[in-house]
Amino acid sequence: MASSPAKDIIESIGGAANVVALTHCATRLRFTLKDASGIDLPTVEGIPAVLGAVPQSGDRFQVVIGGAVETVYNEILALPEMKKVGTGESADDIKAAERAKGPRGKFAGLDTFFEVLSDSFRPILGALLGASLFITFMALMATLGVIPAWNAPGVTLEPGWAFINLMWQGVFVFLPLMVAYNASKRLGADPWVGFGIMAVVMLPGFSALAASDGAQTVFDGKAAIVSIFGLPLTVTDYSSQVFPPLLMAAALGLLTKGLKKIIPASVQLIFVPFLSMLVMIPVTAFLIGPIGVFGGAAIGEFLKSINDFSPLIFAIVIPLAYPFMVPLGLHWPLNAVMLLNIQSLGYDFIQGPMGAWNFACFGATAGVLFLAIRAKNSQMKQTATGALAAGLLGGISEPSLYGIHLRFKRIYPRMLVGCLVGGVIIGLGGGVTTNAFVFTSLLTIPAFNNIPLYALAVAASFFTAMILVILSGYLSPEQKAEAAAQLAADTAAEEAKHAPVAPVAAPVAAAATTAPAAGGTATMVATVLATIGSPVAGIVVPLADVPDPVFSKGIVGLGVGVDPTENTVYAPAAGKVLVAQPTGHAFGLMLDGGIEMLIHVGIDTVNLAGKGFDVKVKAGDRVEAGTPLVTFDRAVIEEAGYSLVTPVLVTNPKKFGSIDQAASGQVSVGSPLLTVTAK
Repeated sequence: MASSPAKDIIESIGGAANVVALTHCATRLRFTLKDASGIDLPTVEGIPAVLGAVPQSGDRFQVVIGGAVETVYNEILALPEMKKVGTGESADDIKAAERAKGPRGKFAGLDTFFEVLSDSFRPILGALLGASLFITFMALMATLGVIPAWNAPGVTLEPGWAFINLMWQGVFVFLPLMVAYNASKRLGADPWVGFGIMAVVMLPGFSALAASDGAQTVFDGKAAIVSIFGLPLTVTDYSSQVFPPLLMAAALGLLTKGLKKIIPASVQLIFVPFLSMLVMIPVTAFLIGPIGVFGGAAIGEFLKSINDFSPLIFAIVIPLAYPFMVPLGLHWPLNAVMLLNIQSLGYDFIQGPMGAWNFACFGATAGVLFLAIRAKNSQMKQTATGALAAGLLGGISEPSLYGIHLRFKRIYPRMLVGCLVGGVIIGLGGGVTTNAFVFTSLLTIPAFNNIPLYALAVAASFFTAMILVILSGYLSPEQKAEAAAQLAADTAAEEAKHAPVAPVAAPVAAAATTAPAAGGTATMVATVLATIGSPVAGIVVPLADVPDPVFSKGIVGLGVGVDPTENTVYAPAAGKVLVAQPTGHAFGLMLDGGIEMLIHVGIDTVNLAGKGFDVKVKAGDRVEAGTPLVTFDRAVIEEAGYSLVTPVLVTNPKKFGSIDQAASGQVSVGSPLLTVTAK
């Protein structure tokens, strides 16, 4: 049976038996595993459908897919071996996932807090994105003078426009119900009970209590105090609020767990929901709701005072902080604050500076796409194209971030310059606000007040990051060598498919060898251009058996591996050092005959950051056969759990006829290891 992305992903993370639970967000598959320690990241990231992989604490593991995540998710669930795997939909699944996590370190509570926030919002991101485009359309119509200011107090729209305006309100007005459902489910409570509890304070009848006899108006008319059986009840508008449902769900989750411990299982279906509602409806109405509304408003007012003092502060801090907050999930609280600002202040001042980060991110992706097209790197071209489309049209940064930027360290500094440029423009221009929660994409630019300033800022962020990436590149010297080798190998393989097969090799010079044919006549064979000696004493490992698919599949180049028995690696022939990694784990050589070589000392030893390696040469040095390149401490490498197998590869095989293994078993330094023949 042909392989599929779904099957490949499951196999790469240890099979279905290793999966405790699986969910997905807008761009990522979110696995909870029994054991994530043995996963090989290059193997996962080498799957064509995968943009990147992100290990997390507690045996959780994320696989970045991009816009096709739901399709891949459904395909995984359809696999026969996945039938018994949980999807995080029930309390039992959540408990199983929690049991599988084990100790999560001293920041476990904080980690869980941000994960709960994420899980409370991510299922409704699609609805929020769709609603934000309706808001953008209304803002654009108002800007063009087609309709009056649609969000101004007291404005009455014609019935047709009023109906269109309702299309986004259905999402944002009832946002507390959606958050209550998701948060309750995530915390192990019945989500519909959480929904029902939050719905009570959003009923028209609840709001009507503010008009009761004896009600006292407070907080500048934003709330009223009503006496209920002698207890003060605060009546206010809960639409678009996010903190009250989050606090309610946290309390409901704890209450549910407690009730299930004391109520017999046979009657839990009846009494757990009843008692939960009996307790939580009054607690939410009298205590949790007001704390969430006015506590959140206090946070918003504090941040507003900072922004009023100097818009430049947020305009610079937000774009520079977001590139580090998003990978850690720390941006979710800010999303909640944005929604709160819109509800309490009528506008938000954080999303404008956030746009500078987003467009710098997308600009860096555009730069990578330009370089990938120029280098004919089809895989990176595909990754960058999808990530750029998701960003510019949807305002989603994760495909760019996980698929590209976090994999290539040269990108982040260039991207941060773009963030800073856009932020400074917004700050010096007096700041940018918006009256609605929107995703910062090309389509939502009209939703921001002071459109010219915002458009200038995000354009500056985009093109600054793009140009810097194009000028400096995104690959390190070693990555450039590997990318060039991969392109050469792909091209050679493609040419080989279409090359005519000759029964007899073409006549060659005196270096050619002859061998008797079956009929007694001599048949010409390929010319051996060079015999490359082993750079290290050890045992020869066929390329297919090298324990890293990047090498074993010939992606980087063709050759063999050597399992060292000594601790010094030497130059196999005379030439020039092109790459000498300061970590000591890899060396690129250009031999005098035009053969480009990569000697990679061990597998994944780059993670040792140079520990146990003593580098003897640097890039640009001239070496002769037998010149020491590096010595290494095998005890350090083995103690860290890394393989010592050292790939010895020709990285420009396209220029030659074949790269053949010339030895097996034990070899000494300088013993024939590879033969290179002419085309």
